[in-house]
Amino acid sequence: MEELELILASVKQEMDAAIKHLEYAFQKIRAGRASTTMVQDVMVEYYGVPTPINQVANVSIPDAMTIAIQPWDKTAINAIEKGIIVSNLGFAPSNNGEMIILNVPPLTEERRRELVKQAKVETEATKVTVRNARQDGNKELKRLESVSEDIIKSTEAQIQELTDLYIKKSDEQFKIKEAEIMKV
Repeated sequence: MEELELILASVKQEMDAAIKHLEYAFQKIRAGRASTTMVQDVMVEYYGVPTPINQVANVSIPDAMTIAIQPWDKTAINAIEKGIIVSNLGFAPSNNGEMIILNVPPLTEERRRELVKQAKVETEATKVTVRNARQDGNKELKRLESVSEDIIKSTEAQIQELTDLYIKKSDEQFKIKEAEIMKV
C-alpha cells in the first residue's frame, strides 16, 4: 500500500529531523573545548546590516582553549567585538587591532552540571518531537478507510518500533554528550 509507505516515510523523516536538531543543539553546548560553532550564531552590525560573523571574518581555533576571529575588513573589528558582547556568550573578547581573541575558560563543576541539564532538556524536547511524529503517523493511519484493521495494527507496530529506535538514539547521544561535558 503506497499510502502506508508514505505515512511511514513521513514519520521516519520527522524523527530523523528531530535527531539532526539534537545534534545541532549539542554542537552549541560547549564541552570545555573551543569550537567555531560557539560563535556561529553571532550577528555583526556590518555597514548597518546584521550579518553572520562567518561572512565578515575568518573564525579559527588555534588551540583547544582559544577562538581567533580575523576580520576581512579591519574596519569591522569593533562591530565584531560588539556583536560578541551583545550575543551574551560569556566570553571577554580581546582586540589587538588585527584580530579578536576569545579565551574559552575551563568549565567549573557547577557549570558542567548546568550544561548537562541543558543537554537533558534538549534530549527531552527531541523525545517529545519523536513521540509527536508517532502520534501524527497513527492519526494518519486512522484516517485511511480502505485498509484492513490488521494492516493498520501492523503499521502502528512499525511506527512504534521507529519511535523506540529514535528515543534510544537520543538517549545514546545524550550519554555521549554528558560524558564529553563531565570529562575534566
